[in-house]
Amino acid sequence: MLWQNYYSEENTVPQFSHNLTKHASCNHNFGVWARFAYALNAKTKYVCMIDDDTIPGSEWIENCINTMKTHKGLLGCRGVRMSGDDYMNYPGCKYESICGNNDNVEQVDIMGHCWFFERDWLKYYWLEAPNIRPNHGGEDMHFSYAVQKHLNLNTYVPPQPSSNREMWGSLDPSKYGEDLVATSRTSSGFGDANMYWNYLLAKGYKLVKDQK
Repeated sequence: MLWQNYYSEENTVPQFSHNLTKHASCNHNFGVWARFAYALNAKTKYVCMIDDDTIPGSEWIENCINTMKTHKGLLGCRGVRMSGDDYMNYPGCKYESICGNNDNVEQVDIMGHCWFFERDWLKYYWLEAPNIRPNHGGEDMHFSYAVQKHLNLNTYVPPQPSSNREMWGSLDPSKYGEDLVATSRTSSGFGDANMYWNYLLAKGYKLVKDQK
């Protein structure tokens, strides 16, 4: 399934993608949240959502299914453990990022780039979604908050060993998803994420450091 958040003559999807996917194009940019609504149309038990700037290894989905057997929760390839300080401190030394070269399953506070989850968990995602949502951020941390609140589940990064990069959820995380036009690096995306992060902390989101 392919969700194209905004269609224009200059922003088209190659024809081969039309042939390989169930493709939906929108004439309006609903921001980073809309893809989680489109995912409700899936008929499978699990959904693997992958950003357009993320290329997973061939064993990533198998890796997630195996991890679910031992660590049931929201899974993804790029996780962050926060100190609990304001999200504006994120670029400094206030966090720990896990996006590869981890031999073990790691619990994290925020997940980005891709998500692996049970389709039915999306009802809690939308149950908790505020009517007025930031357009450029917050959707990633929101999902972790929703599954923690309603299912008592955590967010994890599956093993991504250096010995087998095909198990990774992003084959080259430093090249894709971190350029200057990435949402997390733009002023609007950063501001929206900061606002929503503090909103979730105020609602009682429990960080990894507080669960130990």
